[in-house]
Formats: sequence, C-alpha cells, structure tokens
Amino acid sequence: MSCSKIDPALHQARKPDWIRVRLPSNPVFFSTKALVSDLKLHTVCEEAQCPNRWECWSQGTATFMIAGDRCTRACGFCAVTTAKPFALEADEPQRVAEAVLRMKLKHVVITAVARDDLKDGGAEHFAQTIQAIREMGPEITIEVLTPDFHAKEELLQLVIQAKPHVFNHNLETVERLTPLVRSRAKYRRSLEVLAKVKVLDSSIATKSGLMLGLGETETELFQAMDDLRAAGVQLLTLGQYLRPSPQHLPVVEYIRPEAFERHKELAYSKGFEHVASGPLVRSSYHAADYKPRLQSLNS
Repeated sequence: MSCSKIDPALHQARKPDWIRVRLPSNPVFFSTKALVSDLKLHTVCEEAQCPNRWECWSQGTATFMIAGDRCTRACGFCAVTTAKPFALEADEPQRVAEAVLRMKLKHVVITAVARDDLKDGGAEHFAQTIQAIREMGPEITIEVLTPDFHAKEELLQLVIQAKPHVFNHNLETVERLTPLVRSRAKYRRSLEVLAKVKVLDSSIATKSGLMLGLGETETELFQAMDDLRAAGVQLLTLGQYLRPSPQHLPVVEYIRPEAFERHKELAYSKGFEHVASGPLVRSSYHAADYKPRLQSLNS
C-alpha cells in the first residue's frame, strides 16, 4: 500500500480471484428480503451494496438502516444516495423491533444515514429504536453504527442513555486520505466521538473500522490503529474497499488475504479485544461473534 495520492480518474485496479461473492441459494435469504420489504424497512446491506448480503440474509441476519435512505453527505466511497432526506417516520423504531422479533435475532445492528438536516442529527431516533428493540426482547444484544453527530456530547448522550451494548463509529480511512474519502467528516472528530463515548459510559464497548486499498501506506494504517486504541476503541474491522460504481473513488490496490491476517495479528498485539480482518469484512460482518460484557446494561 504505497500510493500517496488518489486520482479519481485513476485506472481501476483489476479485481483478483480472492474477491468472490456467493450468490443466494438458501430460502432464508428470500424470506429475509420479503420481511424487510413487508415492513418497509431499509438495510445497509442493500443500500451500500454490501458484498456479504447474500451470506448474511441467508442466515437470517441484516443490518437495519434507519432515518431513511437519503444521506446529507456525499462520501467518495459510499453507494447510499445523496439527496434531501424525507421526514423521519415515527413508527420506524417499532417496525424495526418487529423485524427483529420475527427474525428471532439475538444480536442486532442499527445504522443510519447522516442527517445533518436534523437538529439532533437523528440521535433521538436512534434512542427510540434501541428502546423499542429492548422492549421487544430484553435479552437482545444491540449494536449501533452511527454518524459522527459533529461530536456534540449532548447528541452522543441521547444514544448512550438508551444503553446500546456496542457503539460503532467508523474511521473509514487514514488521516491523510480522510478529506478525499469522507464528505464533511474529520479524522480527529471521529476519534473524538469514540473517546467521548468511553468517557460518558465506559461499560459500552466501542468499535471502529477501516477500508483498505484506497492508497494508504501500512505506516498510516498502523498509526490509525494506534489512534483508535488511544481513544479506547476495543473492536476493529478491516476490509477491502470495493468501488460501488464508476462515479466513486477507484480501488488503488487489492490487499492480499495474507496481509489482512498480518494486520489482524498486529491489531491484537496493540490491545484490540476483537478483530475481524479480511477482503470481504464489513462493519457488521459476523458482528455477533463478539460477546460484550453486558454489565447490567439491560437493567
């Protein structure tokens, strides 16, 4: 990983043999898809074109995306539509909880588009969704994957007071590439978000993820790991960036599987409690593999 600058017109790196997506064959996949459609919900699996949606949906799992499917930011890597969002749907938290109940989920991941148009950035909507799921099943482990809320403590507190078990906010890329890759987001602000969560409630496990192959150096990647650990982050995901369309940033390099394994070992040596690292790993991939210490979060 050695490219010092990404040129949006750069020729797309050729996709290697180890980037393979398994197509659906399990009937559970189609029942999950039908359920999501029936309840008029959005999933990041579809909106972000996740390469693992066939596998996850075949296992009856999905990451629910609340607050609509239109984002107020235009990140260079993301397939979610950038447009003026619609108003929040008041009954969406209950619909998500109903889907969780029907799917018999034991671990649920809730994410959202960035809603910079809202005064609270959608923080209260997150809290209401967490509460609705907990009322439906107190034993369910709840993970949130949030936007940065501009690192405003009062907005983070709204989500934290609802007591999710895992709070995930992705760093996405190294510091040098952040202005190009992430619309309006700031590297240090994201670290501030993660650090504040640990200060506000140390019992909540914090998580973050990075995409590789955008032109970062290994030295920059390792520094990002150190920065996340300094912010108290416990869980880490590392995955290959895959270009959603010709209008998005190109893949500079496809990182080999053995390199992902090395990065995983290094991350553990730096003190991360759980690391998922591989070409097709995404933020919510096998999220239930980590079992956080609940520490009376459900009380």
